[in-house]
Amino acid sequence: MINKHDITGLILAGGLGTRMGHGDKGMQPLHGQPLARHVLQRLAPQVGPLAISANEHAGNYARFGLPVWQDVLPGHAGPLAGLHSGMRHAATPYLLSVPCDSPLLPPDLAARLAAGLTQNNADLAIAVTEELDPATGLTVRRSHPVFCLVKTSALPQLDAYLAAGERRMRTWHGPLKLAEVLFEDSAAFGNVNTPDELVALQARALSVPMAQAILADTVTPVADIEQLPLQQAFERILAADIISPISVPAHDNSAMDGYALYGADLGADLGGGAPVTLAVVDTILAGRPGTVKVARGQCARIMTGAVMPDGCDSVVPQELVLQAGETSITLAPDCIRPGDNRRFKGEDLMQGKPALLQGKRLGPAELGLLASLGIATVPVRRRLRVAFFSTGDELRSIGEPLAAGCIYDSNRYTLLGMLTRLGCEVLDMGIVKDNPPALEAALRGACASADVIITSGGVSSGAADFTREILARLGKVAFWHINMRPGRPMAFGRIASAGDTALLLGLPGNPVAVMATFYFLARPALLRLMGADAEASSLPLLQVAAQAPIRKKRGRTEYQRGIVERDADGRQHVRVTGAQGSGILRSMTQANCMIVLHEAQGNVAAGDLVDIVLFHGLT
Repeated sequence: MINKHDITGLILAGGLGTRMGHGDKGMQPLHGQPLARHVLQRLAPQVGPLAISANEHAGNYARFGLPVWQDVLPGHAGPLAGLHSGMRHAATPYLLSVPCDSPLLPPDLAARLAAGLTQNNADLAIAVTEELDPATGLTVRRSHPVFCLVKTSALPQLDAYLAAGERRMRTWHGPLKLAEVLFEDSAAFGNVNTPDELVALQARALSVPMAQAILADTVTPVADIEQLPLQQAFERILAADIISPISVPAHDNSAMDGYALYGADLGADLGGGAPVTLAVVDTILAGRPGTVKVARGQCARIMTGAVMPDGCDSVVPQELVLQAGETSITLAPDCIRPGDNRRFKGEDLMQGKPALLQGKRLGPAELGLLASLGIATVPVRRRLRVAFFSTGDELRSIGEPLAAGCIYDSNRYTLLGMLTRLGCEVLDMGIVKDNPPALEAALRGACASADVIITSGGVSSGAADFTREILARLGKVAFWHINMRPGRPMAFGRIASAGDTALLLGLPGNPVAVMATFYFLARPALLRLMGADAEASSLPLLQVAAQAPIRKKRGRTEYQRGIVERDADGRQHVRVTGAQGSGILRSMTQANCMIVLHEAQGNVAAGDLVDIVLFHGLT
């Protein structure tokens, strides 16, 4: 089995790109980011080290923070030259090459090519797809040699091929054993060669990982910082590192109620022997250091947390003493090991070392730690201001009569709960009708008072969805569609009005889709805006066996409501709540988790492990 850390991922960006009008194809913008960054985001989780092959525009790619390897072949710019450079530089036994203009590459490309290479005992593996030939109506196989996993030990064969003047990517491997790995989605291997193809790709739905990466790359924390008393800092985000002003504990101290002594006096290393009797010369209480020098053959009665007397290195718990008197105790020689039950100075935290790092969300443990250091106030990011409203002529507020075809607006209350739990300062702007002037006025007003605007509804392709037209006037939108279920229609961008700017998150209108897009896309972005670190921003995934088969369409990410429970044997499994329609909000109240079915997954069999996100503490 090939470990992903044994594979260097190489993005080939050294070609001329003449059909795009210039030679920097990988830097063409797609959803607000260069094409090559989309490829990088897709490739990074699949491999270990990463690098980019580039020539004339190497400086542009250096900004990605990765090694940029230029071609060593004179007068030849193309994928084979890049592969040659990669095989020369890579420090791993395998190299995986992908082009810079294929942002839809499969999320399991490396794993499947590695499996094919291993199963066939091959030297390299390439991707192949089957496509229908429109001229003949027959299925034909098409190879994609640029998507290649190769042993770097194959470099001599490539050197010899190039030395002979050959330059064809499809035939360089010569006598080496080739494995062809069949992939179902031919679109995943398409590349962008012309401006028209780039426009067409812009209209396609984004993958969930790609959308998450765009959000992560775009948002930066709010700059304003507040200095708050510790009592008011709960659930706030630290704006600076906290350096410990003291050591915790400040002295070596006892972890038990018992007797402090010299471990060597027990003679446990001699094995067996007679009981040991030691003279009691002092009693030491927590907060009251001892006043008597304890010598060999002596001990001091000591309480938990009390300062250890100089020279003593061990504490015998009270319950292990064979006989205790006012002036002496008797112990078994092997009752403890030397050094037991002593806490060292700075064992928890040493003076001058970081106690908490910026970006940490302050929970009960963090408040307790800060209090233990004597810190009374802390710098935190100001609360994020979020304005939100629902759109739609069919919506009614609670208390209003329902006309035919109308529904009560539930999304605002769901958003209110999710945003409040996140710690945002919320501004509920109510319901906005499907009227362009009203919607534009609402967006401009929200832009003046909030850092982020969240809308629900109005971002699909319906006839009454005016949001797109208005956003085109007010700002830029990075994407409109996510390849996920529920929650396909979602917009992300930035708008400006009268000198004010705000991020926009346009969520779908269906209630469950609102919650899914919020938790898996909006929530991480909001936490990053709040200054939270990566750990706080991401939702932990746990793996649980599926109780029954789950139908899943390969090629998109799906979030299904689930119930985790234990069977009679105490083993955990997860089952879906039933119908998974995006308008069935009641199922969210029945579920205790969300089952996360990733893009590359197909149908799930009973007993298969699936990823879940627990709702406890989230919903």
